[in-house]
Amino acid sequence: MTLKVNRRSAIIGLSATLATPAIAQVQLPAANQAAAARRNASSFVTQDWRDHFKTLGKGVIVADTFSRALHYWNADGSDYRVYPTSVPMTDELTKRGYTEIVRKKVGPTWTPTKAMRERDPALPDFMEAGAGNPLGSHAMYLSWPAYLIHGTHDTRKIGRRSSSGCIGLYNEKIAELFAITPIGTQVRVL
Repeated sequence: MTLKVNRRSAIIGLSATLATPAIAQVQLPAANQAAAARRNASSFVTQDWRDHFKTLGKGVIVADTFSRALHYWNADGSDYRVYPTSVPMTDELTKRGYTEIVRKKVGPTWTPTKAMRERDPALPDFMEAGAGNPLGSHAMYLSWPAYLIHGTHDTRKIGRRSSSGCIGLYNEKIAELFAITPIGTQVRVL
């Protein structure tokens, strides 16, 4: 029997060969797929405010450092939003537990902590608000000293372990969250 190879059969054969790795990847065991999802910065874990707080009060925020997402609910639970975040570089820099928003500032200034300056002596003593400021365009201060939810001008940081303890959002998203979040909003960092 003679095989006749024409352009159409060559394209179909090449397509099947190229698709094989994608087909094999889809058929990974569930354990391997779950591990791949955990490494993915956009693999948000669904949260329910009731798992963390007794009441909504003025509103609640759950900052999930594992899935790198911030979950927000307003006071009556009718507005739920999820934002991608940057998270602390190491577990030692991550403070976990319950806190609240105690202050808000548009155009925050930045003073690196003593520990930050020890890790990086090249840091300035103080930085005015503006394009080079690592706190971005807006900041919401937590009751824990030196811990904030803030924006960032460096969009490469979102979805990564890149902060010295804070939770960072894209500037557009922190501006949105800032506008709807009252002082006194409960926060839990996981």
